Amino acid sequence: MAKTFNIPSFLKYLNIDASDNNQIQVIHYDEHPNLLLESDPVQLDFYLMALKDNIDVAPPIEEMSSAYMFLDKPGNILEWQLDKPFSGYAIFINSKLLDKFAKDYSFSGYTRHEALYLTERENKILFDLFIKAFDEFKSENASNDVLISYATLILSYTKNFYERQFQDRSKVYNKVVADFYKQLDQYYNDDNHKEVLPTVAHFADKANLSTNYFGDVIKHYTGQSPLELIHENIIQVAKKMLLNTKDSVNEIAYSLGFEYPNYFSRFFTKKTGLSPKVFRNQ
Repeated sequence: MAKTFNIPSFLKYLNIDASDNNQIQVIHYDEHPNLLLESDPVQLDFYLMALKDNIDVAPPIEEMSSAYMFLDKPGNILEWQLDKPFSGYAIFINSKLLDKFAKDYSFSGYTRHEALYLTERENKILFDLFIKAFDEFKSENASNDVLISYATLILSYTKNFYERQFQDRSKVYNKVVADFYKQLDQYYNDDNHKEVLPTVAHFADKANLSTNYFGDVIKHYTGQSPLELIHENIIQVAKKMLLNTKDSVNEIAYSLGFEYPNYFSRFFTKKTGLSPKVFRNQ
């Protein structure tokens, strides 16, 4: 089981000399040449906003700067293995201070540490904000309110920059969408999925993406969430079974993965406006 760290203990674990402040800390990585370069899985109990340069990650397809933005939320599991130290900045924020802001951004739930690849313009914007936050943190009368304001502004920019990334990487993500449609159509034909409802997490795992990142990609390219598309597919399969088989409504419900037939009936009625029996008999 991964060890859970608060802000001070995590900074100490990284070989960063910092205070015992468990509310907000801002770090300039360049000031800490002995950063821990390798770690087994560890769990965070805080938000981590990191802007890193000169780091070894898989290069993007499009032309980008050398900097990457990462955002991790409480509960995320991190592990890493790097060949050399990196540069950049990080903001560590107690969950109580940022929860009400971060909950509105789906990328705060990118649990597979999906990086935001920055253009030169985005690089300049975010570095400017992190530098200002670092200067404020180092000032004699540092204000948590000001630091939170910088953090929320970074979140706003990050949302827009992820949207740009989805669009710029259309060749990659169009394949993710196409694979999702194909896997969804084949789901109930796979014996391994008999009597098991499809989930967003199942398809995200196949795409090797976190559930939230996968959801944002699908929504960006289709206009619908993965769950909406999954529900549409369940309804289409259910309609075919109701019209083309003699299976009872209960049998159909179980074969689709519903634990209780009445759940299926309510689901079908809500989506179509007709109960399964009425649909079959009309």
